[in-house]
Amino acid sequence: MGYGLLAGAIAAEIVATLSMKYSEGFSRLGPSLLTCAGYLLAFGLLAQALKTLQVGTAYAIWSGVGTAAVAAIGAAFLGESMNPAKLAGIVMIIGGVAVLNLGGAH
Repeated sequence: MGYGLLAGAIAAEIVATLSMKYSEGFSRLGPSLLTCAGYLLAFGLLAQALKTLQVGTAYAIWSGVGTAAVAAIGAAFLGESMNPAKLAGIVMIIGGVAVLNLGGAH
């Protein structure tokens, strides 16, 4: 159950972050409201996930997967640059989260 809530928190955070891009500095109402709602939902789901997951593990997964996903979406769909250094950074983020989990952090 905790990991399901965490997955929802990650999805909400990704939607919120991408919506922020389109809010144009919070000058557009729709994307601004979606940003706020997405972050409220993300933090609410993360708080519920922390009832059963360790905070270090949950936060590492939440922030790492969210960061890697937003960077990949930015490169794939928003025309943002991707170079070997950025790709290596994404791989290291995912690897770090995996090592944390394999190391018995949960």
